[in-house]
Amino acid sequence: MRDPVVLASGQTYDRRFIQEWLSAGNRTCPQTQQVLSNTVLIPNHLVRSMIAQWCTENGIALSPLENQEEDLVTNNERKAFSELFDRISSSSDISEKKQAIKDLRLLTKRNSSFRAVIGENPDSISQMISAVSNAELESNSEVLEDTVTTILNLSIHESNKKIIGDDTKAVTFLISALQSGTMEARSNAAAAIFSLSALDSNKAKIGESGAMRPLVDLLEHGSMTAKKDAASAIFSLCKLHENKSRATRSGIIDVVLKSISDESLIDEALTILALLSSDHETVEEIGETGGVPCMLRIVSDDQCKRNKENAVAVLFSICMYDRTKLREVVEDENLNGSLAWLAQNGTSRARRKAAGILDKLKRTIHKTHYSC
Repeated sequence: MRDPVVLASGQTYDRRFIQEWLSAGNRTCPQTQQVLSNTVLIPNHLVRSMIAQWCTENGIALSPLENQEEDLVTNNERKAFSELFDRISSSSDISEKKQAIKDLRLLTKRNSSFRAVIGENPDSISQMISAVSNAELESNSEVLEDTVTTILNLSIHESNKKIIGDDTKAVTFLISALQSGTMEARSNAAAAIFSLSALDSNKAKIGESGAMRPLVDLLEHGSMTAKKDAASAIFSLCKLHENKSRATRSGIIDVVLKSISDESLIDEALTILALLSSDHETVEEIGETGGVPCMLRIVSDDQCKRNKENAVAVLFSICMYDRTKLREVVEDENLNGSLAWLAQNGTSRARRKAAGILDKLKRTIHKTHYSC
């Protein structure tokens, strides 16, 4: 371990490897399996100093942090990359093109330094997409899967995120795969979008390009793996405020409330709702589509502290924005006392939100009584 960082779960990992885990579309802590509320990586200076001390005592040179993510590209790798793209771009043999794309997928999966070659050839992704965009290849599901997965593999490398995000063909291709690819292609396209959306500039471009609606559709109708990839992508994109309204207009509220009701992807659905609840338009829709009883049920019955925290955060936003929902909350609280319990026993954020709701209820009741 050279650059220890702390994940939202509190676990410490080496930056390079946990970043690859997150960039591959994973939204859980590898050690605890906890769904992450965010993907911020905080340097663990204590562990870093312990590593440095151990290296000094044992005569081992610890490389500077700024050099950690640099992958040295060999001439052999450059040559292999060039030969592959010649086969993809220039070969008239369709079967050879297909094999070259498959080879590229495998190489970019296994070899981190091979992924770095793309930085020296920023136009190669557009060339690859153009090469497969012909009548004989674009309808081939295997070719589509291999091309999408290659873009996903390349996007894991940090310096490639901007290159791919700036390539309009790449973003358009991923969205097209989301809409019409096989389930594996759609899942990997969503994972690639999640990886690319680590950059705010990419969040904007991807959102503007129309990715939200096919992602919401995948969240509703995909396989379990595809749903998780879609949820991760949607969550990351919605960290940009403009994408929150795009998600709402794309039907995200109905889909995540249904997921909670069906008890599938509850963690992911609540995490998305909590993020979206900072948007007034979205909060109104949550309230109008049965969100209040759904959140109250989670606060009362769910055993997961993080789920309770996210549910009460959504409920807090509803209560602040929409007074018409307060009666529903008061009736449930008088019956179950769930908010009072959470204000004493929840996570620090849950206690704060629950106390805020209770205070709002008391002030509203007082005003109503005074007015009478």
